Amino acid sequence: MVNPALQHPIFGPDIRCPHCRQTIPALTLTDTYLCPRHGAFEADPTSKELVHLQSGRHWRQWEGEWYRQHTHPDGIRFEIHEALDRLYTQGFRATRVIIAQRYQDLVKAYLERSAPWRGNSEGGSPRLYGLPVEFSPSADEEPCWNVINFNLEKEPGVPVRYPYFRLFE
Repeated sequence: MVNPALQHPIFGPDIRCPHCRQTIPALTLTDTYLCPRHGAFEADPTSKELVHLQSGRHWRQWEGEWYRQHTHPDGIRFEIHEALDRLYTQGFRATRVIIAQRYQDLVKAYLERSAPWRGNSEGGSPRLYGLPVEFSPSADEEPCWNVINFNLEKEPGVPVRYPYFRLFE
């Protein structure tokens, strides 16, 4: 008899779609999940990533949430911008952005630097959307940074990890 657990991809018989968060089923005896709205996602057992077959976008899971893995600076910048908008509509203001260290080379050309001729004496501290930017500790120190893209710190100093879908529930 075949073990039923071996009939499903590595994430189990169903997952939540990374785009719409609707529960979607695994296709039996494949490594694929099928969302009626967004199409097929393939689970890669080696990298433990979920790949959207139409777009080639990669996702990783941390504590039950899917995080898109970016390969272009515009993707991570857009995601941070959306998160700032969501935070603002809730009445909060971000005070700092902490970006995963693995994106440092990808985004460094897009960070704003303070210039002495502008009257800033901060000595070139990097900023994004006007907020100070720091990079995370290494993923060896804190494994969540292998998956998570960034955190926003809001006014009282409480970090907000994204994606933060509970804002809409």
